[in-house]
Amino acid sequence: MNKMELVSAMADKSGLSKKDCEAALGALTETVTDALKAEDKVQLMGFGSFEVKKRDARTGRNPRTSEPVEIPAAKLPVFKAGKALKDAIQ
Repeated sequence: MNKMELVSAMADKSGLSKKDCEAALGALTETVTDALKAEDKVQLMGFGSFEVKKRDARTGRNPRTSEPVEIPAAKLPVFKAGKALKDAIQ
């Protein structure tokens, strides 16, 4: 499902216009992004949580040459599904 299909499904279920649903979806993604930039955790009860995980720098290997390669530290967004969501899809 892409963004426009999601907006259409939201409009069908909520009875709101597609324009309103697109604005709401945009506001949600922008708000979650801003919270993650500030390294806050976003929890949606029954759905799941978004948070930032820090990955330390490490040494890897180039698979072609087998030479060591330095992999820099990184911050990654992570989503963890909540129990209700896990139960709903089984």
